[in-house]
Amino acid sequence: MSTIPISALPDHIGATVTVAGWVTNLRSSGKIAFLQLRDGSGFVQGVMVKNEVSEDQFATARSLGQESAVKVTGTVRADERAPSGVELGVTSVEVVAEGGDYPITPKEHGVDFLFEHRHLYLRHRAPWAILRVRDEVERGVHEFFGERGFVRFDSPVFTPSAAEGTTNLFEIDLFEEDKAYLAQTGQLYAEAGAMALGKVYTFGPTFRAEKSKTRRHLLEFWMLEPEVAYLDHEGNMALQEEMVAYLVGRVLERRAAELESLGRDPKKLEPTAEGGFPRISYDEAIEYLNARGEPLTFGDDFGAPHETMLGERYDRPVFVEKWPTEAKAFYMEPVPGDPTRVLASDMIAPEGYGELIGGSQRIHDLKLLEERIDQHGLPREAFEWYLDLRRYGTVPHSGYGMGLERFLAWVTGVQHIRQVIPFPRMLTRMYP
Repeated sequence: MSTIPISALPDHIGATVTVAGWVTNLRSSGKIAFLQLRDGSGFVQGVMVKNEVSEDQFATARSLGQESAVKVTGTVRADERAPSGVELGVTSVEVVAEGGDYPITPKEHGVDFLFEHRHLYLRHRAPWAILRVRDEVERGVHEFFGERGFVRFDSPVFTPSAAEGTTNLFEIDLFEEDKAYLAQTGQLYAEAGAMALGKVYTFGPTFRAEKSKTRRHLLEFWMLEPEVAYLDHEGNMALQEEMVAYLVGRVLERRAAELESLGRDPKKLEPTAEGGFPRISYDEAIEYLNARGEPLTFGDDFGAPHETMLGERYDRPVFVEKWPTEAKAFYMEPVPGDPTRVLASDMIAPEGYGELIGGSQRIHDLKLLEERIDQHGLPREAFEWYLDLRRYGTVPHSGYGMGLERFLAWVTGVQHIRQVIPFPRMLTRMYP
């Protein structure tokens, strides 16, 4: 008999089926054995009754240890009490492999212990649910941009220079004493892609050598970075809002069960799926924060407490736009008539999750970009190729970057972004 996934059992009520998976827990009495089963697609309870099977089969079921690999055959029965709506009346069990002395027992374990055993902990309900949400968001990203005529554009991981200076970059020793860096962004290369293909997006791992131990930072994370030719600042924010509303709505529709298993209240995400994100200027944000006892002045960047205060004002993400020139990167287009501000925006999440997206209209004037590179003390020779994009057919263009893990932490409601990536790389953790 061929196997079917646990997720498909509701479609087979009354049928006899075989499930191939693992035992997550076992409870038994003298007459009944309750097998908690998983197979990657979902979880289900199997019930074996002693007087309905052979003695050998019942003894086999009762002997199963946690994470034993098994093939279980039985009849699918409706059960309104079960999260999946079904249970399996087990008639036979085939042991594929014993679970051994599995280290993660049903008792409570500390965070450090669970991350030391991350390779095994991925099998458990919380990371299982989180990674299925992650998969849904990644699929959604590709579908969202593919349906709108964007081309996936793969930027290099090794770069000869930095987009925003080398302070937070991992330096790599190349051959004959040459240096390179692990990319902190694919943006500059995506701009070249936009001039060739019109609308592109990069989506891959990026690296920040920040000695930070906060819940919002990883050394390695995934970044989504669209770049679009002939797109202005307003259109850039509209694209960001459309994308975030789409992705959140998709998760609410397709991963409701996973959110429920994580204890995430979907009502807190529903306003985001509706769109209509508020927009405030940097000056308005400063005024609001000052009124609440935060002594910020023009040119100051926002820290985590400031982002939390701004985000908690709203039930959906908010744009803070038109930032001081000195607070942002060299490549951002000035506000027309006001060189002290740039056409840049940060999207701040509600519920204290901080910045989700940073974006801007890019400078397309060659002379101005040259001046900015010099002002920031960046090596002109490293950016000649980037300046070529302004020498030959320059046009207004815009783009943004979204850290996937920050977005997922907010959507799933977890407290630390290490929870939303399979194997987190942090200042305090490189194992396993």
